[in-house]
Amino acid sequence: MSGQPDALGAEVLGAPLGERATLVQFSTAFCQPCRATRRTLSEVAGMIEGVGHVEIDAEERLDLVRAMEIVRTPTVLVLDRAGRIVVRASGQPRRADVIAALGRAV
Repeated sequence: MSGQPDALGAEVLGAPLGERATLVQFSTAFCQPCRATRRTLSEVAGMIEGVGHVEIDAEERLDLVRAMEIVRTPTVLVLDRAGRIVVRASGQPRRADVIAALGRAV
């Protein structure tokens, strides 16, 4: 693979990690599926204790977009408690898929 970091911490994301897992969403301002993804991830994070949701504006964080090889929005990363990427997916996720992915992270 490339020079992608093994883990993403609060200093890289600009927001604290969840205690158990973190849903990281790369979005752009004019992306319609990003809005629905934001709602889905916020709902799931609100349902499961210790899960955080961090949304990153891809246009403002081109450094991170390049480092993580993000090619479309929305892209969602599911991080475990240490910030390691457990699941990576592009496109609008279904709630059940997000919950299943979190099962691999916690």
